Amino acid sequence: MLLKKITVLSALLCLFLAAPAFANKPIVIKFSHVVAENTPKGQMANKFKALVEERLAGKVEVKVYPSSQLFGDKKVLQAMLLGDVQMAAPSLSKFKTYTKTLQLFDLPFLFKDMEAVDRFQQSPAGQDLLKSLSKKGLIGLGYLHNGMKQLSASKVLKVPADAKGLKFRIMGSDVLAAQFQAVGAAPLKKPFSEVFTLLQTKAIDGQENTWSNIYSKKFFEVQPYITESDHGVLDYMVVTSKEFWMGLPDDIRPVVKKSLDEAIALGNKVASEKSVSDKKKITESGRSEVITLTDAERNLWVEAMKPVWKQFEGQIGKELIDAAYNSNK
Repeated sequence: MLLKKITVLSALLCLFLAAPAFANKPIVIKFSHVVAENTPKGQMANKFKALVEERLAGKVEVKVYPSSQLFGDKKVLQAMLLGDVQMAAPSLSKFKTYTKTLQLFDLPFLFKDMEAVDRFQQSPAGQDLLKSLSKKGLIGLGYLHNGMKQLSASKVLKVPADAKGLKFRIMGSDVLAAQFQAVGAAPLKKPFSEVFTLLQTKAIDGQENTWSNIYSKKFFEVQPYITESDHGVLDYMVVTSKEFWMGLPDDIRPVVKKSLDEAIALGNKVASEKSVSDKKKITESGRSEVITLTDAERNLWVEAMKPVWKQFEGQIGKELIDAAYNSNK
């Protein structure tokens, strides 16, 4: 009996002595993303790490895993729900299995420029979309820009008929598939990492992307023509799990959110600047001819692709589409 009491007391003493060590361990935030550190998303993640660790020194540690070192966009959300990663910033097209409403951002010619995108995202309707994942255990914390998308191809694209029969790589989005089918093209859902090789070997004829992606991934070196269409937007959502976010101490969570907001602002500034500078680099390279559409030519693309809005209206919601479109005014 005495031996049992001694054993119990020893165990309690060990727990008591160990408690301060556990209590002082910092909260770890693993931030996983799929691009390089010099991209807007990479710079945003690193800025977030610097701000959090400066403001919450010893309390929170941020570990950034770029270039799919930890998870790719397909698996990262599942890993987040399991607690294997705490933050990520997938493209908005990647959330289709969690909510249909975010398909809004794939609709062609919905936004005329990034200023309209930003106005909508900061509006009540745009902010409500950050909560659209809550039933699945996820919370959107903010939007991160990449930019407006352009069309590149192996032939000149001036009017929708020019795209007929061509094979275009797209992200895994039904809306983007419908967009290219509307102009008689064949959409192929392929990983981003394979695009350069697919273009180089002529397995596909074209693709859609932002100026920064076209430049950083050297697509312009294997595509003779780029049409400045601004037909869509490529943005990301910084996301975390509801369980992790609500489990943060009340004195920690606001500081983490403030740091993230500031980091996103930096990322969006970098994205805007890169859009301009990378377009200039592509133009000056002489590797691709940049084609500017006339108003009449652009209107033909709008007329051809706009029926896609009606096709997905039931999944997204007409009021939400109208709210997004009204951000152009």
